[in-house]
Amino acid sequence: MLAELRERDATGEVAAIYEEIRRFWAVPYVSSLQRHLATRPGWLEWTWAALRPVFANGRAQAAAWRAAEGLPIPELPDISRHALRVWGVTADGEAAIRATCTSFVRVSPANLMLSGLLRRLLKGDRPAGAPSLASDWTPPPSLGRLPPLVDLATLPPMEQAVLATLGTKVGDEPFVPGLYRMLASWPGFLAHVATVLSPHLHDSVTRAACRRLLESVDAEVPAVFAMLSPPPTAIAMPPSGEFADVLAALDSYRETSPQMVVFGRMIGEALPAAQGSEPAVSA
Repeated sequence: MLAELRERDATGEVAAIYEEIRRFWAVPYVSSLQRHLATRPGWLEWTWAALRPVFANGRAQAAAWRAAEGLPIPELPDISRHALRVWGVTADGEAAIRATCTSFVRVSPANLMLSGLLRRLLKGDRPAGAPSLASDWTPPPSLGRLPPLVDLATLPPMEQAVLATLGTKVGDEPFVPGLYRMLASWPGFLAHVATVLSPHLHDSVTRAACRRLLESVDAEVPAVFAMLSPPPTAIAMPPSGEFADVLAALDSYRETSPQMVVFGRMIGEALPAAQGSEPAVSA
């Protein structure tokens, strides 16, 4: 699997950055994009020092979330509550699945924005904005506790095989997006998701939706980039010899992040309507 620094293993400055990412993204976890950067010495620290201002004041997230609004997506067959219970999904599990889908709809556009800003820095662009002032922006309420990211190595072979059908590669390393690793807590439900999503993974309608989202976020990047001040000199820029590998990883995330929005919505919207006892969750 793609190298990543797990949240429970983070210490010092990286742990502090992880905490800020969870707060500013308004989700209770750190995405694989940042967990992977954290495995490369100095990369997450330099990236966050350069880009933090537009996430701390909410400008980056607001632009990214705006770009994702109203995106037309394909529909999956409706899932009955009876079927969920047969698959072992309790009422609490149903709420957790719904929140999981919402979390990826929320986090993936923000990751695309971070990726787009970082790509510009690595390609030599330098912003010339004034230092960002403090903001009274408050992130939306976090989604609370979500299912754990399942460790593929601990799963039975059949469940590993199902997850593999939803995976891809980042560079030469296999990669299964976090959405599916969370849904793997319910193997029967995951098997259904893998079956009904399979025809959509590479069809023209889904590709068009992902491309439209990517183009919409890309269109917001220049204005957000212009709000940044030049990267800080107090933190050493990572070695230029590593740029190509990081850019290749970012390119892979540019493919999987739009899918997480599209497929997260498709799965979430196929679920039965939330029961009255469930808390409302919004992006």
